[in-house]
Amino acid sequence: MAAVCGAAKCVFGLLLIIAASTTAQSNKTLLRLQFGPQDTTIIVGQAKNVTLRLHGPLSEPVTVNFTQTNATNANAYVQVTPSTIAFTPPPSNFIDRSERVSLRGLRAGIFDLLAHLSPSSALVDQSQAFVRVTVAKSWSLISVSSVIGWTYFLAWTWSFWPQIWENRTRASVVGLSFDYLALNLLGHTMYAAFNCALFWNGSVQAEYLRRNPRGLIPVLANDVAFSLHAVFATGLIIVQCFFYERGQQKVSYTARAIMTVFALVVMISGVLVATGTYLWLDFFYNLSYIKLAVTLVKYVPQAVLNYRRKSTIGWSIGNVLLDFTGGSFSMLQMLVNGYNYDDWDSIFGDGAKFGLGLFSVLFDVLFIVQHYILYRNSNYIELRGENYPGPGSVTTAPRQNIST
Repeated sequence: MAAVCGAAKCVFGLLLIIAASTTAQSNKTLLRLQFGPQDTTIIVGQAKNVTLRLHGPLSEPVTVNFTQTNATNANAYVQVTPSTIAFTPPPSNFIDRSERVSLRGLRAGIFDLLAHLSPSSALVDQSQAFVRVTVAKSWSLISVSSVIGWTYFLAWTWSFWPQIWENRTRASVVGLSFDYLALNLLGHTMYAAFNCALFWNGSVQAEYLRRNPRGLIPVLANDVAFSLHAVFATGLIIVQCFFYERGQQKVSYTARAIMTVFALVVMISGVLVATGTYLWLDFFYNLSYIKLAVTLVKYVPQAVLNYRRKSTIGWSIGNVLLDFTGGSFSMLQMLVNGYNYDDWDSIFGDGAKFGLGLFSVLFDVLFIVQHYILYRNSNYIELRGENYPGPGSVTTAPRQNIST
């Protein structure tokens, strides 16, 4: 046994030596052209420096020049200084040289600055020979956008808790649509799975970057935190439904049919992954599409329930106000960024996020009108206990402040 272990260690060590020598040889024979950093922000009228590095074997003089995506020579985003850089091979024919490149903002926009080696060679690695540049009109607007972003993130994150607190205070979930809860849990679960995969899974990230060679992973840590918190909070509300008075309400057959369709989409996507037709990135994209579809329909059951009961008791207005704040500030941030970066395509070229924010805000406006205008008198009567749907009489009916 000891001999076998010793032989295994020798083989493993030999493999490591071979891998190291192969890597070293590969690094020595491949000429690399790379920028650092690969993501930078510049203000119009101001300049910022990036570093261009040429590393590897070089046997003849070469020149590097630059191009800006989505720009013409007469309408460039930045002024690049120097416009070209010449590299001369050292006596050893192995170069490791870095040059500072100054970028002065000319007009707002988002683009890639690309470096090109001339004459080019098949042995040149240019996978990092770009820098994603964001040219903004003002640092102040960047700060405003950041404050707006944190505001809508916190508003959406805390929007679950007024409903949780109201359920606990009333010891009842009467008036809260079970269809809304079921669809909401499904949507947030799909969104959390998509965010976690794109944030943590290396193979999914690699596939995304392969399809978007100069792209950045679109999922950030706050996206993961929000979606996981949303699943937890919605699940907690559903748990409350098992312990608190809930009347005769159940998840409707319509909602069950919709969720069955979405479950079939997940199942079919899984089969396509298993058969090699789909990659995992496609699978998780389908989950995100389910989230979008759920967001479009999840508010309808609650609005209909309020209409049928002629009351909003049980549906927390705090939830609505925070959701309205989150949706409004989300759209406001998109508008501020669109102006600051002159990037209106991010809104109108792909209007899914803006459209969903607008859709949720419109429903929130409907809920606010139902609560404060249409059913205000009904809410007052119900809160006095004269038409309270839960157990108990006037003396045992929980009170709620309808002004908040």
